[in-house]
Amino acid sequence: MATQMKIAILDDYQNVATSLADWGPLAAEVVVFTKPFADADEVVRSLTGFDVLVAMRERTRFPAEVLEQLTDLRLLVSTGPANAAIDLAAAHRLGITVCGTRYESHATVEHAWALILGATRNLVVEAESMRAGGWQVSLGQGLYGRTLGVLGLGRVGSGVARVAQAFGMDTIAWSQNLTPEAAAGHGVRAVTKERLFAESDVLSIHVLLSKRTRGLVGAAELRSMKPSAVLVNTSRGPVVDEVALIDVLREGAIRAAALDVYDTEPLPADHPLRALPNALLTGHIGYVNRDLYEIFYQDSVEDIAAFQAGSPVRLMK
Repeated sequence: MATQMKIAILDDYQNVATSLADWGPLAAEVVVFTKPFADADEVVRSLTGFDVLVAMRERTRFPAEVLEQLTDLRLLVSTGPANAAIDLAAAHRLGITVCGTRYESHATVEHAWALILGATRNLVVEAESMRAGGWQVSLGQGLYGRTLGVLGLGRVGSGVARVAQAFGMDTIAWSQNLTPEAAAGHGVRAVTKERLFAESDVLSIHVLLSKRTRGLVGAAELRSMKPSAVLVNTSRGPVVDEVALIDVLREGAIRAAALDVYDTEPLPADHPLRALPNALLTGHIGYVNRDLYEIFYQDSVEDIAAFQAGSPVRLMK
């Protein structure tokens, strides 16, 4: 190529991208951005002049109005095989190639269980007590013999259900297209949406965000849950009506919520969820582990090398 390719790695909050893959063979200028962009204007200002962008999942949005202003952009790589934050139609219209990477769901299954156990056994409170010189301060809630409800029985949901079965939990599930036969294949009982919320001791959300699922868990669903129930969301924040959830938690209408995803990410420092003692919060780290990041960044390098060679791979269509 006539000039050196310029590559921007976006939203690398832990600043690990260059240590988890070998970017040297690309013979390109690589710039790493470790902080989120404030808005679309900052995205355009910061990324003008780059030939290639490597986006971490959906942390930065690329609607048509942003892509139209990035006139040097030729390749947009997204970690994972799909990215709802990229306007693919606009990218194709503008001649921008969009590629993805492989993805493994194990990390999210594991993190969902970290949240379930953390919330039911009050791990944060107990750990803080130990650091302060204290001892036992709460009563945890057991899982054996109780019911896990799964909203969405895909790869992640079915994985979460298998772990629950190992704990001796009854497992039930509902989604808009779930059949009894499909649920039974995972050792799970398909139930109605109403029964899912009413019967679950722990309810874990695992549906994709779409027009059909936005706000799927609203005030009525939350208020139909047991007072002792725990709601877990490692899917997408807008699946749950956040205002209704805050109200329910403030009232103590359910035991707790354990959340990894939010309507606005990163979650604002003054967000009311941060002040609720019955909200266990993590910062969208369900997929953030070394094994998966190695896949993401090594595949990204492969994508860029294939593009340089004129034979793009893992194209998003």
